[in-house]
Amino acid sequence: MSAMHARGSRGEALSVTTGPEQVRETKFEETTMTACGRRPAGTARRGAAPAATGPVRAFSLFLLVLAASVLLAFTPAYAQPIVFVDWSWDSALVHNRIAGYVAQHGFGYEVDYLFADTVPGMQGLRRGDIDVSMETWVDNIHEIWDEVIAEGTVVDLGPNFPNAPQGWYVPTYMIEGDPERGIEPVAPDLRSVFDLPEYWELFRDPENPRRGRFHNGPTGWVVSDHNVKRLQTYGLDRYFDVFYPGSQAALDTSIMRAYERGEPWLGYYWEPTWIMGALDMTMLEEPPYTPECWDQETGDYGCAFPPVAVRIAVHHGLLERAPELVEFLRNYETELFHTNEALAYMELSGGDAFDAARWFLREYEDLWMQWVDADVAARVKAALDAGL
Repeated sequence: MSAMHARGSRGEALSVTTGPEQVRETKFEETTMTACGRRPAGTARRGAAPAATGPVRAFSLFLLVLAASVLLAFTPAYAQPIVFVDWSWDSALVHNRIAGYVAQHGFGYEVDYLFADTVPGMQGLRRGDIDVSMETWVDNIHEIWDEVIAEGTVVDLGPNFPNAPQGWYVPTYMIEGDPERGIEPVAPDLRSVFDLPEYWELFRDPENPRRGRFHNGPTGWVVSDHNVKRLQTYGLDRYFDVFYPGSQAALDTSIMRAYERGEPWLGYYWEPTWIMGALDMTMLEEPPYTPECWDQETGDYGCAFPPVAVRIAVHHGLLERAPELVEFLRNYETELFHTNEALAYMELSGGDAFDAARWFLREYEDLWMQWVDADVAARVKAALDAGL
């Protein structure tokens, strides 16, 4: 997900899901408590004694109600599901399923996933309708983030992965070559945006061969406007035409087509994404970010993109309700390549977020076992071995 094109709210509606595009409908059935558990009201156990009558029955009912009250009073927190918010981008779904798998099979919690856009999702976290956000892109939601942290309704547990980068990329084989594919390095000294005038001819625009082609984001993304300004600031508008793909899918296709053919490609992209997990790409260097450079009134955007913090956040009530789970989430921390590779697995295998989560837990056992104690880890491994 890019910091500059986060999706906005489409309304306050939330839906409860237990898997991709599955809506969970909770059906309550009148029940009576039994020594062995619960059964539908009006049914009798096979071989049960005839129903008592009069004072005996009344006393029995009293004991039944008293027992039920005691049981309900001491119902553990595990009976209440841990609710993760499913944002509208794949990496959030994958991290939710990773943490959810551990919560369910390692700690014994029931787990739910609720889809929400950014604003209603944060309000749900604020109210406690949602317990956990595994990917909170705080730089996109400064106002509400500052509010919920200040009032204490939401607790910041730390980063999920390092600041998510975005910038201008080229295939690494252009710089280093790829002997296995028979590709020679064609731009061995290409390191920064300031080296591009020397190599513009490698990126010739097929519609205007006298200039290079820069692949921008789609029209309508704020970042696309920023990239035009940045090309001007760096003096690269004299060498490159700006190409606007019709969608993110079209942008992805342009990268994949060039990569499969071993051809040059230059354009805007970001992490974490499946593209960055599947392909070896190099981000070109730029001057370090400064707030002044990105000032909306006076900045010329002639420096690196601002860092984007991605945090794990929980509703404050979870600290008391599930302290051991909160400790696990505090310990949960990955690197960008973990997410890139999990997303690439999901995309290239045709699987879903659950498949990617199980792949991650098998592939990076040494990492996630640092987040939990040995007993929890053993239960998670047993569930994986059982194919759950």
